[in-house]
Amino acid sequence: MITNNRQYRNFDFETKEMRVEGQAVTFENPTLMFEVDGMQFYEVISRSAFEEAKIDDVVLVIDHKGKPAAKTKNGTLELKANESGLFISADLSRNATGRELHEDIENGFYDKMSFAFTISSESYDKKTRTRRIEKIDRLYDVSAVTFPAYENTSINARSFFEVEAEKENKLNAEAIKHERAMNELKQKVGKE
Repeated sequence: MITNNRQYRNFDFETKEMRVEGQAVTFENPTLMFEVDGMQFYEVISRSAFEEAKIDDVVLVIDHKGKPAAKTKNGTLELKANESGLFISADLSRNATGRELHEDIENGFYDKMSFAFTISSESYDKKTRTRRIEKIDRLYDVSAVTFPAYENTSINARSFFEVEAEKENKLNAEAIKHERAMNELKQKVGKE
């Protein structure tokens, strides 16, 4: 309740962007999953595994459990399959779990990732003892983990300035590309 005999102070807080990026899945990278009596069993994720996967409601968590640090549905988690795997980008500034995870990543407590999923298509090569995940049906979570199954995954914290510099460099590259295209067009028109 506001009254005339009290003084009030309002402060605007600037929230620091806490962005992390990483590779939650690596494609075409045979990974040792199990070993018994000298026999090694591998798993590989196909480059096309996410083409039909449901990835519209995915959370970023720690060690596959707990409160989400980011989520695709609220726009704090973005997923994109690229040439080498499934790339993630997340804003961890929106809740305490995210902010704590960002600090832990910055301090090197988490530097690898994992993922929880169901499979719609797979194959097995008895000769190489390799299970190939051909199609993923649904992705449930991507997770910063202590002990990853896939060593080639990664997650790292990026500073606000690194993100801004990357955006500016991308805009500059697009402007240069546009300028070159315009110059080529002018030269073409001038020759006719």
